Amino acid sequence: MMLLGQGVHEAKSQVVKLDYYYNREVHTVAGQPQRFHYLWEEKENTGYSIWGDAFKKCGATLDSLVTAPTKANLKGTAIYIIVDPDTKKESPKPNYITEADAEAVALWVKGGGVLVMLANDSANVELPHFNLLAAKFGMHFNNDLQNHVIDDSHFEDGAINTTGNPLFKTAQKIFMKDVCSISTQSPAEAALTKNGATIIARAKFGKGTVLAIGDPWLYNEYTNGRLPAGYENDKAANDISAWLLKQVPAGKK
Repeated sequence: MMLLGQGVHEAKSQVVKLDYYYNREVHTVAGQPQRFHYLWEEKENTGYSIWGDAFKKCGATLDSLVTAPTKANLKGTAIYIIVDPDTKKESPKPNYITEADAEAVALWVKGGGVLVMLANDSANVELPHFNLLAAKFGMHFNNDLQNHVIDDSHFEDGAINTTGNPLFKTAQKIFMKDVCSISTQSPAEAALTKNGATIIARAKFGKGTVLAIGDPWLYNEYTNGRLPAGYENDKAANDISAWLLKQVPAGKK
C-alpha cells in the first residue's frame, strides 16, 4: 500500500483508498513501463489528482490498494473506490473481481464501509466480474451506452441537470460522456437519472453505503476547466467527496 496524503492530518482523518489492482494500466514513457489512468498522484488528464485534492480539502487522507481487497487490508479504510476494472484489451493479465473478493468487500460495507464503484461504457470496462460485486447490493451495470458524445462540438449531449439532487449541494449541471446505465433492486435505488436511465445508484447495506456511477467521470480531463462554461464538474468533485465522507458512520475505524 502506498500512503499519499500530504501534510498533518487529525487522528480522526478518514482514509479514502483507491483500487490500483483491478485497474492497473501501463504505458511506455521514455522506453520504460509506467502506471497510468485513474491514479491519485497522476496530474495528467487521465488522473484523479483533482478529485484527490477535493477529499483532502475535506480533511481526508488518500491511500491506494495494490492487491485484492481483504478484511485485513480494508481495516481502517473509510471509503474504498474501485474504478474501471481492466479488460484484456487494457491489460494482458487483468485481475478480475472474484466471488471471494466480492464477499470480503460486502462484509466490509456491512460493517460500515463506504464503497464507490465507477464503471464505464461497456466497450471500455470489464463488467461481468464487476457485476459480481454490484449484485451484492442490488445493482447491475448494463451493457449499453448512454450520454454518447461524438466530439467537443457536442458537449450538450453529455449534460445532466443536478439542481436539487442531494448528492450535489453546489453543482447544478454536470458532464458525463459515454456511460453505462445501472439497473437497481432493493436495497439499491436510483440517485441520478437521465432520459429514464439510472446513471448513479446508491444503497444502504448494513451500516455502510454504496455509490455506483456508470463512468470514471471525475478524472482530471473533466474537472480541470476543459469543459465549456456552465458545466460544474469541479464543484461536483467537492460535492461528491463531502457526501461520501458524511456517509461514514461516526467512530468507524
